[in-house]
Amino acid sequence: MNDRYDAGYGDQDDQYELVGYDEYGRPVYRPAAQQQAPLVGIDPTAAQLAVARLRGGRPLYARAGAEAMPLRGDSFDAVVSCLVFEHLDPFEPAVAETARVLAPGGRFVLFLNHPLLQAPGSGWVIDHILDEQYWRVGPYLPDDVAMEEVAPGVDLPFMHRALHRYVNELAAHDLLIEHVDEPPPAAGLLASVPEYKDAATIPRLLLLVTRKMRS
Repeated sequence: MNDRYDAGYGDQDDQYELVGYDEYGRPVYRPAAQQQAPLVGIDPTAAQLAVARLRGGRPLYARAGAEAMPLRGDSFDAVVSCLVFEHLDPFEPAVAETARVLAPGGRFVLFLNHPLLQAPGSGWVIDHILDEQYWRVGPYLPDDVAMEEVAPGVDLPFMHRALHRYVNELAAHDLLIEHVDEPPPAAGLLASVPEYKDAATIPRLLLLVTRKMRS
């Protein structure tokens, strides 16, 4: 790292890489952890951080939201956010804050539910009359808010936005998209729905890898 983490945790001469945590408190940057790279995880809820400490082991943790991180600017080589931005409204402050803490040349790895293929009303259709199956895409361009059950009795707002909303906001903060991936559904998911014979052709997630171009 080119600067030290400065949020009141640990040895102030140490340097830490920032990673994101999903809604279940699971670390999402395992390769870096396995290489003993210094890590910091953030989450706005104490309960999620408690679970993360039990599961994540070595990383340091700070209680904060993505829109106001207690971290020095231009300090981190990488930020990872996994299935978080869909629950932020507005999401623009989190993009600005991510760009602030990243060092020039640092990478922001953003995992999203696929904005096009996971638009409201989208889903697998089995037409027995025409004897065909296909993935229906619902209204894509309008913003939409729905409540998503992430655990029994736990609902979170889920914001659908068209992809250009994210791309343009990243560009506005000099975060250049260098790589895009649309991974196929996991083998376990496909095995659980054998009737969806072509489900492997429909990605559920979108991965954007960006690089900060300047301070």
